[in-house]
Amino acid sequence: MKSLEDQMSMYAAYHQDARNKATHFVGVPAIVLSLFIPLSWMRLPVGGITISGAILFAVVVLAYYGRLDSVLAVATAAVTALLLYAAELISREPTPVAMTWFAVLFGGGWALQLLGHVFEGRKPALVDNLFQIFVAPIFLCAEAFFALGYRPELREAVARRAQELRARAGIQGPTPA
Repeated sequence: MKSLEDQMSMYAAYHQDARNKATHFVGVPAIVLSLFIPLSWMRLPVGGITISGAILFAVVVLAYYGRLDSVLAVATAAVTALLLYAAELISREPTPVAMTWFAVLFGGGWALQLLGHVFEGRKPALVDNLFQIFVAPIFLCAEAFFALGYRPELREAVARRAQELRARAGIQGPTPA
C-alpha cells in the first residue's frame, strides 16, 4: 500500500494552482454527495439493521484513509458524515427530484473540477491514475489541516515530491509549500 506521502505527492503534482484547488474544495464534495444519493437507495440488511450502499462504500474508503493517517481520516469522516446525511435526505425525495439533485451535483462538480484544470493547465490526476479519485477527499482535508499548521514535515515532503514529479513530466513552475 502506498503511503499518504506517496498518494498526496501524486495528487499535489496535478493541483498547484490556487483556483484549481478552490474548484476542488467545492467540486469534490459535490461529486461525493451526488454518488451517495443512488448508493443510498441500495439497502443491505445486516444483523437486524439496514445499511445503505453509501454508508458501506464510505466505511471502506474511510478505513483506507485510517491506514494512511488517523487524524485526517477522522476529519474526512466528519465531512463524509455530513454528506451521507444530506444524501439520505435527498434520496428520500421523489425519484425525479433526487435524480435532478444527482445530475446537478455530479455534472456541476465535474464541471468545476475541469474548469480548475483549465486554470492549472494540466489534465486531472485521474487520467494517469484512476485511483486518484479516492485520494481527493483526504487530500483536501490535508490541505485544510496544512493551512492550520498540521504536520509541516509531511507538507514539505509532499511539496518536494510533487515538484519532482512535475519536473519529470516537464512541467515548469514552483510547487508552493
